[in-house]
Amino acid sequence: MLELMTGSGMAMAAGLNAYVPLIALGLLSRFSDLLALPAGWSWLESTPALVVLGILLVVEVVADKIPAVDSVNDVIQTAVRPTAGGIVFAAGSASQTQAVPDPSTLLQDWQWVPIVLGVLLALTTHTAKSLSRPVVNTATAGVGAPVASTVEDVSSVGLVLVAVLVPVLVTVLAVVVLVLAILAVRRWLAARSRARHEAPL
Repeated sequence: MLELMTGSGMAMAAGLNAYVPLIALGLLSRFSDLLALPAGWSWLESTPALVVLGILLVVEVVADKIPAVDSVNDVIQTAVRPTAGGIVFAAGSASQTQAVPDPSTLLQDWQWVPIVLGVLLALTTHTAKSLSRPVVNTATAGVGAPVASTVEDVSSVGLVLVAVLVPVLVTVLAVVVLVLAILAVRRWLAARSRARHEAPL
């Protein structure tokens, strides 16, 4: 059960920043004893993969802090973040960690299930992020974009660490993310409704 929490935390982190959990899995597996990737996912710790992911992370971090560009980036990331979520859920839930030294083989015959769960979790987090950002930009005249982006990046790193070290807390974080997603959708719908009513006939 803890391995599923590890995968869930990784997938939610991918919904905020696709590359943070991918790089974290690779670096932790390659340079520490905190996590060991299963054979099928060991490519994540290879030098070419880490270099490419590092470059993509820099582009993502910069683009996400520029008002208007961040919204365009979110549209592009609609395909990338859920895909990363599927990868990190599958890899993370099958990895050996300090909290899960012997991952269960419960889903061994259903290997597509972790990927689907990861995609859905990352898509939920990504949707909350994407819908809330235009509201933040409008309310702060763009000044809030870098602040919100930095909070999201730090949250992504935090989710990865919690998922690896204290996966039981992921359940609490999942509830928080779900509530935030619901609030973001409600704010987005309210903002659209106000804009429609204020538009000249």
